[in-house]
Amino acid sequence: MPGSDDFELGRTAGGGGASSLREQEWPNPAAGAFDGVEPRPGSPKPDPILVATSVSRTFGGLRAVDVDHVEVQRGAITALIGPNGAGKTTFFNLLTGFDHPDTGTVTFDGQLASGRAPYELATKGMVRTFQLTKVLAKMSVLDNMMLAAQAQTGESMWKGLLRSWRGQERAVRTRALEVLDQFNMTHMQDEFAGALSGGQRKLLEMARSLMADPKLVMLDEPMAGVNPALTQSLLGHVKRLRAEGITVMFVEHDMDVVRDISDWVVVMAEGVVIAEGPPDSIGRNQAVIDAYLGSSSAALREGTDGD
Repeated sequence: MPGSDDFELGRTAGGGGASSLREQEWPNPAAGAFDGVEPRPGSPKPDPILVATSVSRTFGGLRAVDVDHVEVQRGAITALIGPNGAGKTTFFNLLTGFDHPDTGTVTFDGQLASGRAPYELATKGMVRTFQLTKVLAKMSVLDNMMLAAQAQTGESMWKGLLRSWRGQERAVRTRALEVLDQFNMTHMQDEFAGALSGGQRKLLEMARSLMADPKLVMLDEPMAGVNPALTQSLLGHVKRLRAEGITVMFVEHDMDVVRDISDWVVVMAEGVVIAEGPPDSIGRNQAVIDAYLGSSSAALREGTDGD
């Protein structure tokens, strides 16, 4: 019940999965990181972990992405927003190796990331989740978690035959259970991942990403289709990632979510970055207003000017 010290979002919501983070305030190591950064497209950041330069992608003559320059600050939460059809997911795919740009380069942590497969980027510390979750439905929650650990000895046929993987497997299992406990999902470890609700699958994807010891977590619409209780839990977990020094970049439509957790916002429209800045300033940016409201915004201004 609200006001009760024993209230836990996940259990009260029925079905579990949400953690008992409740109103915990996580420290924000990125506070002040953007002081002095000019709120404009392509602005340089003090310590960028991800940089995209002259990145474009064309589909059948339609240029879906044409990004001149974007830098993502290390240790901060960066939101990527824009109206439907703005090119956000395509840009996300280009950044994470699920698609390859026609032109331009992407660097991650100082190394060239363009042309690399997603699994290669994962070994370097860049992992992502999906708007439509990608759990292995017929495997247990715990097995889903354990599969995400990097450099497992059992992946080698010869080392596997020597059974030298047993000690590592015990360590991976222990780590997986620790992460599931952080997400209040330990009691679900033996359930098939396919039996989870949509929100619980999102939690599982986020938890699974931590098994790769990431430097950067890319979240594609993490709150889409999630009930309010689990949404609050997911928000808490994203803030916890930042508190632990992990960089987060996420695509989102819910501006309340963007204002709540993001340190910096990048806005796309028609494949181009049209604005950057802290969340409080983005809502007042006229280019952003025009992109979301289109001609109705211009008409409204003209009518107001006429009065």
